[in-house]
Amino acid sequence: MASPIEHPNPLSKNLPNPISIYLKLILTMLLWGGTFITGRLAVQTVGVFTAAFLRFAIASLLLLLIQSTSKTPNSQTPSLFGSLFSRGLGGSRLGISLGILMMGLTGIFAYNAFFLGGLKLLPASRASLIVALNPIAIALASSLLFKEPLSKLKITGILTSLIGVSVIIARGNPLDLIKTGIGLGDLLLLGCVVSWVSYTLVGKKVLTQVSTLTATTYSCVAGCLMLLPIALHEGMLTNLHQASLKSLLSIAYMGIFGTVVAFLWYADGIRTLGASRTAVFTNLVPTSAVLMGVFLLGEPMTAAIACGGSLVITGVLLTNLPQRSS
Repeated sequence: MASPIEHPNPLSKNLPNPISIYLKLILTMLLWGGTFITGRLAVQTVGVFTAAFLRFAIASLLLLLIQSTSKTPNSQTPSLFGSLFSRGLGGSRLGISLGILMMGLTGIFAYNAFFLGGLKLLPASRASLIVALNPIAIALASSLLFKEPLSKLKITGILTSLIGVSVIIARGNPLDLIKTGIGLGDLLLLGCVVSWVSYTLVGKKVLTQVSTLTATTYSCVAGCLMLLPIALHEGMLTNLHQASLKSLLSIAYMGIFGTVVAFLWYADGIRTLGASRTAVFTNLVPTSAVLMGVFLLGEPMTAAIACGGSLVITGVLLTNLPQRSS
């Protein structure tokens, strides 16, 4: 799920109709849920890094087009990297550029390598419920690094989600993890969580100085360039000749709908409804991914998936509930 960091959408000036925003947010979560399905389909005949590069090559081109035609109030939006070198390696521009490079490394390169690598080994429904730990991990990291308070309700939510994920990974018996350990596919998807936490925390700093569109566009470009040499080494050109139409269409879906369209709609939701109310919608992502995995890919709905998934989603809801002011 390559979702944007929470920040207003710079692309439009007038507030949209709230009803249309609710519909867009629901569709956004379905689009992100669909990336687990299309990601699993894509890596069946295409290499992991090839699929990741092609996804963000498509997304980068579209975002650069939108970037070039949009009028944002942010003076640092145009040609961020070019202006950095034309003005010298110093000042805040260097810090911003390094931050965006880190966003590309963590949120694009590393996240998608882990994401698609995990989907190559695990069912989409199982993967989506592990990646649903993202907001839980962000809350924990923010508490440790930025001393953001954790209420009893948030702590309860975190523990509930962790129990749920252990049930999913251990296929119903968390105690088995002591004997068998965690499989490679599960480890890769936990790597997604670590990558996304890093991306979010770096992004919080970067977004105090540039718009979401700018940060997302250039981090996509940076991550795409990082993926290119490994994709070529993986045999991208050969992979493309051997790729099925289903894999290529799945990659196109992830680039266009799972990245660009979802980003724009999600940013509109934050701008209109606020970050907290919009974040609640993300609970639909694992739910939709599980249902699509069952109905579109024929994946089994096991008791461990149902029970563990319910615990994960409940925990995320508890963690995202607004705290009452004292």
